[in-house]
Amino acid sequence: MRVFITGATGFVGTAVVKELLGAGHHVLGLARSDASAEKLKAAGAEVHRGDLEDLESLRRGAAAADGVIHCGFIHDFSRFAEVCEVDKLAIRAMADVLVGSEKPLVITSGTALVSPGKLATEDIIPEFHPAFPRASEREADAAAARGVRTAVVRLSPSVHGDGDLHGFVPIVINIAKEKGFSAYTGEGQNRWNAVHRLDAALLYRLAIEKWAEPGTRYHAAAEQEIPFKSIAEAIGKQLGIPVKSISEEAAAGHFGWFVRFAGIDAPASNKITQERLDWHPSQTILLEDMENGVYANV
Repeated sequence: MRVFITGATGFVGTAVVKELLGAGHHVLGLARSDASAEKLKAAGAEVHRGDLEDLESLRRGAAAADGVIHCGFIHDFSRFAEVCEVDKLAIRAMADVLVGSEKPLVITSGTALVSPGKLATEDIIPEFHPAFPRASEREADAAAARGVRTAVVRLSPSVHGDGDLHGFVPIVINIAKEKGFSAYTGEGQNRWNAVHRLDAALLYRLAIEKWAEPGTRYHAAAEQEIPFKSIAEAIGKQLGIPVKSISEEAAAGHFGWFVRFAGIDAPASNKITQERLDWHPSQTILLEDMENGVYANV
């Protein structure tokens, strides 16, 4: 297949490009800058110039491929509603040229807000959260209703591995550095799920290769539940600083804008994903990566 990938030079996207090329596929990667273009060429991929706000470039890229993987997202939480709108329009533009073609469109979402406080499964369709207006799944369903062969990969709150400098774990590490101690709220038993980026990349490849009913969801969640206290303790050990429990009232002051994510209780199952795609994560788990120094240079 010739696969068009947005976010092709990002943390997850670079792993997806390598996975696809290694399996014999051809990759057409979206590149906004000369540096990104050179990175794609060095990996062995073709370059398609444009960005997520250049809708015509997205349409051309999607039309030139046998399938599309949309990994791109503007990670600017200071204007989150705006970048979610960019994401929505980008998905819609690519879907426009795929209607009736049987070409797959794999879209990225997350597991964190699927079913807070309860085990999230792939068949749960989450309610819309105005405070977190990411619209990728709703756009995937809208595209499916128009006849596009869509699938959604829900990424874990922590996609970890070498090169993770801007994900959720680095955010918590930097907060701990700033405050002088690593914190968790209450007993710290709220749970994150996690996946190594190479396992996530494998899942993207399987999702685009194998036929699925339009709108199918997959969970890139190798680990179902990790107590946040365990993550905080690993950070404290890495940095050589105290680990403390803080109250819910103090959490906002400590974690700032990240407080909702730090406190989310988001266990997630991958049972349906494994059954449908024969996906079996094999990489190191999050706490092993932390113990082995993957985040030492954050």
